[in-house]
Amino acid sequence: MTQELLSPKKPPIYRDRLLVSIFSLVVAVDQLTKMLVRAHLHMHESIPTEGVFRFTHTTNTGAIFGIFSDQTLIMTIASFVGVGILLYFYHSHAGSERFVRCSLGLLLGGAVGNLVDRVLMGRVTDFIDVGAWPIFNLADSAIVTGIIILVVLFLFEKEIPKSSRTGSSS
Repeated sequence: MTQELLSPKKPPIYRDRLLVSIFSLVVAVDQLTKMLVRAHLHMHESIPTEGVFRFTHTTNTGAIFGIFSDQTLIMTIASFVGVGILLYFYHSHAGSERFVRCSLGLLLGGAVGNLVDRVLMGRVTDFIDVGAWPIFNLADSAIVTGIIILVVLFLFEKEIPKSSRTGSSS
């Protein structure tokens, strides 16, 4: 038995309807919400003005949740590298498991959503303000959710016996 028979053939990434749908939805909703925040809230304005959950318009020149502030160029390069790694992971991963593809759609959508901001404006728009947590956006949420899905999948992935993976009967 060959490896092709053990796992279904994966379509090219641009034909992976599940991954492309999730990716497109994340980028579209992320960019739409950021556009609405920029259009309707002044910088540092919050709606409501008090409370644990608010929409607060701010920007971020660093990474997710505000870490590595004022590192726009480095973060832009890191975003391109991260997208490249995710594309490589998609092509090199043997299986076509639905949750892996969902996770990659979330990760790519989040990375590209924030990358669009970095390239066009030099900073990322953030607006979800929850208590003492750093202000974030939907792209950040997609990235964190995608990472959590991948970690859970790999922690609980059943080990495939070596003889099944290689197709040998020894």
